[in-house]
Amino acid sequence: MESNVTTKEEQQIWGHPKGLFYLFFAELWERFSFYGMRALLTLYMVNVVFEALMQRDYAAAAVYSAYGSLVYASTVIGGRISDTILGMRRSIFLGGILMALGHFTLAIEHDVTFYLALALIVVGNGFFKPNISTFVGSLYKDGDPRKDSGFVIFYMGINIGAFVSPLLCGWLGREYGWHYGFGLAGIGMMIGLLFFWSGIRKNVFGSKGMAPNDTVLERKVIGVKQKVLVPALAFIAAPIVAILLSSYHPLGSEGSFFADLNIVNVIFYLIGIFILGYLAYIMYKATLDERKKLFMAVLITFFMTIFWGFHELSGSVITLFADRNVDLFLVDAAQTNSINPVFIIILSIPISILFTYLSKKGLNPRTPYKFGLGLVFAGISFYILAISKGSADADGMVPFAYLLFMYFLLSVGELFMSPVGLSKITDLSPKRIVAFMMGVWFLSSAFAFQVVGFIGKQLSIESTDVNVGGLETLDVYTDGFMLIAKYALGAGVIVLVTSPLMKRLMGKVH
Repeated sequence: MESNVTTKEEQQIWGHPKGLFYLFFAELWERFSFYGMRALLTLYMVNVVFEALMQRDYAAAAVYSAYGSLVYASTVIGGRISDTILGMRRSIFLGGILMALGHFTLAIEHDVTFYLALALIVVGNGFFKPNISTFVGSLYKDGDPRKDSGFVIFYMGINIGAFVSPLLCGWLGREYGWHYGFGLAGIGMMIGLLFFWSGIRKNVFGSKGMAPNDTVLERKVIGVKQKVLVPALAFIAAPIVAILLSSYHPLGSEGSFFADLNIVNVIFYLIGIFILGYLAYIMYKATLDERKKLFMAVLITFFMTIFWGFHELSGSVITLFADRNVDLFLVDAAQTNSINPVFIIILSIPISILFTYLSKKGLNPRTPYKFGLGLVFAGISFYILAISKGSADADGMVPFAYLLFMYFLLSVGELFMSPVGLSKITDLSPKRIVAFMMGVWFLSSAFAFQVVGFIGKQLSIESTDVNVGGLETLDVYTDGFMLIAKYALGAGVIVLVTSPLMKRLMGKVH
C-alpha cells in the first residue's frame, strides 16, 4: 500500500507533480467564483440593495470595504485552524462549500440574505484561500528548484479565473439579471471543489494535506468531536459576520472622530494598534541585525498595503467610474474587471524574462527599487484617469482607451511588487516569528480595503437617480484620481530615494 502512495506522489505532468494541476483547476474555478461575484457586487449594491438611499454610494463603499477587509482577515484564522486541527484537505472542502452557499444565497433578492451571503463567503474564504496556496508548496520538497515555476503556473490559474469570470458573470447579470451572474459564480465554486475531490479520489496528492493526526480530529470539546465542532462553529460565525457587515452606518455624528467610522473600521484600528505594539516589542527583543531586517519587512508590508489600497479600487470606485463616465466598447462596467488579470497574463512572462536578463547582467533592481517603481506605475495609472477629463464629450463620457492604458500601467506595477513581496517577508523575518509575519502580510490586504473604503466614501455621489453620471460625477472622480496619483507617486519617489538605505538594512537579502 505504501509503495502505491509513493508511485502516485511521483506522477508528473510537464515535470511537475500531477497534484499541481488539480489544484490549478480548483483554484481557477474558485477565483472564477470570487472575481465573478466581485465584478457585480458594487454595481448590485448601488442599483439594487441601496437603490432608494441618497447616500447609496457611501453605503456601498462601506459594505465593500468591510467585506474585503474581513475576507482577508479570515485567512489568518482559517490557516491557523487548518495547521492545528483540520488539515488542508478538510479546510479546503469546508471553505469551498461555505463559499458556494454564499454565492447561491446571493441569488436570493433580500436584504437579510444579502449580508448572510457575503458572510458565508468571508468565512469560507478564510478556510479555502490560505490552504490551497500552502497545499501547492507542500507538493515540493524543500529546495526543489521547480517550486517557483510551480507557483507561476498556479498564479496563472488565478488570473485565468479572474479574467474569464467578470466577462461571463457580467454578461449574465446584464442580459438576464444580477442573480444569474451570482448563480454562475456559485457553479464555478462547485466545479472547483469537484476538481479537488477528483484529485483526492485519484490519490494524486499522496499523503499531503491530511489533518495533523486523527487524535486531534476525534478529540472532544464540550462533548463534540473537533472535526464536527469546527464546521459547526464556522456556520454559526456567518450570522455574526453578517451583523458586522450590515453595521455600515457611522458610529458618530458629523464632525466627530467617529463620523466616518463604523464598527468594522474600529475593529481594524484596534487590530492595527495591537500589531504595531507587538512588533515594537519584538524589535526591542531582537538583535541589531534582526531589527534591521524586521524593520524592512514591516516597511515592505506597509508599501504593499498602500499599493493594494489603490489597486482594489478596481472593484468599487473604478467600476462606478466605468459605468458612469467611460464610453465602453464591447464590454460593460462589470466586465472591465477582466482587464487587469488579462494584462497580468500577457505581461507575466515578458517581465519575468526581463528580470532574468537583468540578473545575468547584474542589473536586476533589488526589492526596494522594484517597490518604488511599482508605486510610481500605480501613480501614473491614476494620473491617466485624472487627465481623461480633458477628452470627455458633452455628456461627461471619456474614451475607453484611458481605462485600458490605466489598467496596463497598474498591472505592470503589480508585477513589480506582488510576486517578490511574499518571499521577502520569509527571508527578512526571524525564523521564530515567520508565521506571525506571514499573518501580518495577509492582514495587509485586509487593511488595504480600509483604504478602499475611505476613498470610496470620499468619492461617493449623493443621488437616487439610477442613471446618475455626466459632468458632475466626472469632476468628482477625476479630481479624486488626481489626488490618488499624487499620493502614489509621492510614496514611490520616497521609496526610490531611500532605496540605498533600505538596501543596506536588508543586507544580503536581494
